[in-house]
Amino acid sequence: MGDKVKDLVCGMEIEKDTAKGPVEHMGQKFYFCSPGCREKFEKEPMKYMSDK
Repeated sequence: MGDKVKDLVCGMEIEKDTAKGPVEHMGQKFYFCSPGCREKFEKEPMKYMSDK
């Protein structure tokens, strides 16, 4: 089983190996459950990072 990460957009816990992305922002990598969550993050990354 792979490493688990949290999708900051929807809050789902996902495995890095099957995640969509990653997106790098401010030196950190973020992983997402779907392309839709990834797109939302890319439009407003600080909105989701502040909820972290």
